[in-house]
Amino acid sequence: MKKIILLAGILPAVVCANGQTMKEAWQQAAVVEKNIGLPVFKAQQVAITAFGAVAGNPAQLNHKAIDSAITACSSGGGGTVTVPPGVFYTGPITLKSNVNLHLEEGAVLKFTTEAKYYFPATLTRWEGIDCYNARPLIYAYKAVNVGITGKGTIDGSASNSDWWAKCGAVKYGYKEGQISQRTGRPKLLEFEQSKTPVEARIMTEEDGLRPQLINLYECTRVLIENVKLTNSPFWVIHPLLCDQLTVRNVNVLSHGPNSDGCDPESCSNVLIEGCTFDTGDDCIAIKSGRNNDGRRWNRPSENIIVRRCKMKDGHGGVVIGSEISGGYKNLYVENCEMDSPELERVIRIKTSACRGGIVENVFVRNVKVGQCKEAVLKINLVYDPREQCQRDFPPTVRNVHLENVTSEKSRYGVLITGLEGLENVYDVSVSSSSFNGVEKGNSISGARNVKYANLYINGQLTE
Repeated sequence: MKKIILLAGILPAVVCANGQTMKEAWQQAAVVEKNIGLPVFKAQQVAITAFGAVAGNPAQLNHKAIDSAITACSSGGGGTVTVPPGVFYTGPITLKSNVNLHLEEGAVLKFTTEAKYYFPATLTRWEGIDCYNARPLIYAYKAVNVGITGKGTIDGSASNSDWWAKCGAVKYGYKEGQISQRTGRPKLLEFEQSKTPVEARIMTEEDGLRPQLINLYECTRVLIENVKLTNSPFWVIHPLLCDQLTVRNVNVLSHGPNSDGCDPESCSNVLIEGCTFDTGDDCIAIKSGRNNDGRRWNRPSENIIVRRCKMKDGHGGVVIGSEISGGYKNLYVENCEMDSPELERVIRIKTSACRGGIVENVFVRNVKVGQCKEAVLKINLVYDPREQCQRDFPPTVRNVHLENVTSEKSRYGVLITGLEGLENVYDVSVSSSSFNGVEKGNSISGARNVKYANLYINGQLTE
């Protein structure tokens, strides 16, 4: 049964379901931050131009020169590989341990859109499914102590004339008969459902599955700082199975299909701060694998802090899911600003009975919202009902708490859609908050113990 809530009373100060107060939760966030180590690099500096890189010539791709500089730097004990001012056209680049790839102000790495340069395929995940797919534009595997820094730009060059059209949607330039993920995505989904061994999941150029802009796989102590990331073929920043990751003062601008800004997947001890996201999909989307693959790894994402970020366009501001089968715990969001008529939701949790898993301990405070389209808080346990999958894994979402969140325009305040006949969403609270310009109040189904303390909707106290 669904109930629409518009008005009414006051509850005591919120205590989380595990007995922890909001104050204690944020004290725990400080402990998490202490466990996020920053990489330290030696003084050695290596310029890509010393290995033959040349700026300004679209006919000369510089990835071999850049990779040679990175290899030499890493082999020599590490340090900084510098990209000087200028536009350097390039194919895919591989980072290695103890190397900081530093783009000076005015430097641009502009990637080719010719798919042939991104094959043979590389081990990665695509929409939460393990596979070998097109090489990410910047990739690292099992690297320790790595950085991507500086005030330069990393431009994936994607547009409706190339990468984006491969999503298979006409509005992004797709034309009938063109290579697109209409071929590869169903194949990959079937690999996951049939539990095909990962080494046999080798995608080809004809499968049309677009690569990530940055994919860091099983890396430790990572810093991405100050750079501008734009025109990504697919997800923009995709840390996978990483530990101790800091993303700081990064500007993400990419309005293509699936242009998620930052997707930590099965990652732990992550700090995302001072960033601006203006995207064609979720701004930040936390993940832990899809269906059988997520359950097989059983690696939740955990201990992620998001603070002082700005979200503009996007399907959601800070999101958990939908590829969240490995579970998630301990998210801390504070002091963020979100505002756009094209921002769909503020805090979003999306999952389904295909996924399973437990999402718990989400703490949000001091968030200022100008407007969003749908809801300030949305929890949806019936995401993508058309997905062909085994639906025997009802997920659980619990212990979600918002405090001092203000919004000036949205369709709903709190929108929770649970599973029919179950109450797998529980222990949710919104306190000391004000949502104005709300069209339909709050809508709750399939949930229990949803509480409001000093929540005002359109100026009226809400029960």
